[in-house]
Amino acid sequence: MKAHDGMYIGGEWRTAAGTDTIAVVDPADEQIIAHVPAGTAEDVDAAVRAARAALPAWAATAPAERAGRIAALRDVLVARKDEIAATVTAELGAPLPFSQAVHAGVPVLVAGSYAELAASYAFEEKVGNSTVYAEPVGVVGAITPWNYPLHQIVAKVAPALAAGCTVVLKPAEDTPLTAQLFAEAVHEAGVPAGVFNLVTGLGPVAGQALAEHDGVDLVSFTGSTAVGKQIGATAGAAVKRVALELGGKSANVILPSADLAKAVAVGVANVMGNSGQTCSAWTRMLVHTSRYDEAVALAAEAAAKYGDRIGPLVNAKQHARVRGYIEKGVAEGARLVAGGPEAPREQGYFVSPTVFADVTPEMTVAQEEIFGPVVSLIRYEDEDDALRIANGTVYGLAGAVWAGDEAEAVAFARRMDTGQVDINGGRFNPLAPFGGYKQSGVGRELGSHGLAEYLQTKSLQF
Repeated sequence: MKAHDGMYIGGEWRTAAGTDTIAVVDPADEQIIAHVPAGTAEDVDAAVRAARAALPAWAATAPAERAGRIAALRDVLVARKDEIAATVTAELGAPLPFSQAVHAGVPVLVAGSYAELAASYAFEEKVGNSTVYAEPVGVVGAITPWNYPLHQIVAKVAPALAAGCTVVLKPAEDTPLTAQLFAEAVHEAGVPAGVFNLVTGLGPVAGQALAEHDGVDLVSFTGSTAVGKQIGATAGAAVKRVALELGGKSANVILPSADLAKAVAVGVANVMGNSGQTCSAWTRMLVHTSRYDEAVALAAEAAAKYGDRIGPLVNAKQHARVRGYIEKGVAEGARLVAGGPEAPREQGYFVSPTVFADVTPEMTVAQEEIFGPVVSLIRYEDEDDALRIANGTVYGLAGAVWAGDEAEAVAFARRMDTGQVDINGGRFNPLAPFGGYKQSGVGRELGSHGLAEYLQTKSLQF
């Protein structure tokens, strides 16, 4: 697979400062498919300088013109959707239909939403005897993960551009080819030179250099809570803005009045998508004790249908990590009713769809983010017990509630300490704010709330 051997800086592909490279591996067969340059602090500095040089003109560009560039970018992503899907499948391992529908499809929706918002957002408003202006925060350092490589890029870059910011992107080292395709799309869309810049590299080197750079005004990071804490500490020392979308351990609460078969089937499907590598996945299924045994049987049956339908995990480290969590679940007394730690194939980083029953809230598999195709079923006695369990982790990113009466589900959801809750299988909304409570993050992505993260306000009094 063709890869660029340089960095996209200042509107052109430039030779990297160093000679080290990163191997890109297809997780389905463990074969190297490409190499990309391993960026250095020097590469990051060049990219930040290009972004700062481009900032005044881009910030002064009319919102309608910025909207036009984002709309053009969306159109390029549409035109190249097949290439994008194939690239994501090659470097992430997601099955091609999933890559086509989700990895290539959702970013188009998000980019389109910001094209519309850039044109309609109220960047100026009257408040009494004041005029309040929403202005770009400046240069954004965007650090994105591998699990949704294009979506996470678009969810940061599109609102930043809409706000009038310029961007330096450091993508995950496992999925840099998708980021290079995005840089090509930005160029093809006619975004001015320096407004968007790309540096591939390792997190402890290029990522750290970007987070620490004095020329970066805001760091937008999606990834683990541990790394998010480090970035937050670094940014805090410099009084620098951050937007952090971190880990999750979301609860899928099935109330006694719910359609149990539907709730379980959709809940298992939610976890199996992207091979469980989704921070908002409903990995804890909470079921009333009166219907618990039935739910266990339904979950095991549902998981069995995904045996040959999910892709591998992204790399050997993640493969070992997930299998280790499954082994720990067994060791702590959880009962396997589907799957297990044994690798289902000799080649590739595959893990069997796994369902645990008899999980108690304090078990490791009920507290820590596994990031694999693993569902834990937990019984509860009444609604207060269910709420205690649902809120009983350090995370608060997403969740779900099922009930025969929508008002009953909403009442429960309002008591959950989490940033987003789906009611009876609610559909994805690209305009709804996404982000977490507690250690799941700071700030919001998507829609007008996501745009506001990249703005700062100035008031003039008359």
